[in-house]
Amino acid sequence: MDNSRKKYIVANWKMNFTTGEASLYLNKLSNRIQPSRKVQIVLAPSTISLQPLSLQVNRRQFKLAAQNFYWREYGAYTGEVALSQIRGFVDYAIVGHSERRYVFNESEADIAQKVAAAVRSNITPILCIGETALERKDGETAAAICDQLASGLHEVSKEDIDKVIIAYEPVWAISSNKNAKPATPTDIIEAVKIIRKYIAKLYGKDAAEAISVLYGGSVNKDTSAAYLELDGIDGLLIGSASLIADQFCAIVEIAKGVNK
Repeated sequence: MDNSRKKYIVANWKMNFTTGEASLYLNKLSNRIQPSRKVQIVLAPSTISLQPLSLQVNRRQFKLAAQNFYWREYGAYTGEVALSQIRGFVDYAIVGHSERRYVFNESEADIAQKVAAAVRSNITPILCIGETALERKDGETAAAICDQLASGLHEVSKEDIDKVIIAYEPVWAISSNKNAKPATPTDIIEAVKIIRKYIAKLYGKDAAEAISVLYGGSVNKDTSAAYLELDGIDGLLIGSASLIADQFCAIVEIAKGVNK
């Protein structure tokens, strides 16, 4: 595996910051973070902030991501946003996050359609997968991961798999979960092995080695170095810590300094 490849630091702001607050926060990050060829920083603000931030952002420093979208190009879908409406603003899109799966009951079929729609639109989907606490307790971690990979990538061809990023986010470790427990390095390494082995089964060994796999779940400046140094981890998907400038900037600097 090529360990010199670029690391990804993805900030999922979720339903936080007004448009004005998002602009001020982006300005703060812009003044504190220097561009690096080693680290791709991706910011995922709320949909309403994508357009104004796209005019403000320095694309050498940061790329923007959508937190959500609908997979159809247009139509009578009240309240939804199509990729065709945000294509010029974003380079990435988060798909299948556990909050979309379990709070909004997003189906595996919809997730698969979203991944395929992003690929068609030349937007990189960040496909989130991960087992629940109950699945983990019942020894179903591998089954849950493989099932979510199989369904989420159902519409992705072998030629396009290199256009997808996988984010492993065990539901039981996400900080927004009141019973969250940080995943151990062993937990993460085993999950990454499962992911790459299953990608190899679906798309071949080369695809399994080349695909970028991120980790997310209670990531902060104190834990980020240990996660980034794990074999097979290519970056982090960060929630609450990405809303605090000191925390987020520290994580970015740690990512720049990781050599593996």
